[in-house]
Amino acid sequence: MPVLSDMKFPKEINTFCPHCKKHTLHTVSIYKKGRERASSWGARRQAGRKRGYGGQKYPELIRTAKTTKKATLRLKCKECNKEIMREGLRLRKAEIVE
Repeated sequence: MPVLSDMKFPKEINTFCPHCKKHTLHTVSIYKKGRERASSWGARRQAGRKRGYGGQKYPELIRTAKTTKKATLRLKCKECNKEIMREGLRLRKAEIVE
């Protein structure tokens, strides 16, 4: 499958809302992962594994296989204000236009 370099998404789309159980207008935004908690259990466990001699527990990834990420869209219903996530296409850059 070819990788798309740039794709524009509309600000609003009419799509099915599973909460309203009908097609409604949704506002579109691109999902971005938040900052991870430094004191989460996984982070504390990894820090413990890296302590002392021996260093990294697993080999650190040097060469990545993929050059793109899948853009995840956040769709917010204008009627019930519930959000649904929709996995987008694999592309280099996603942007929202009028």
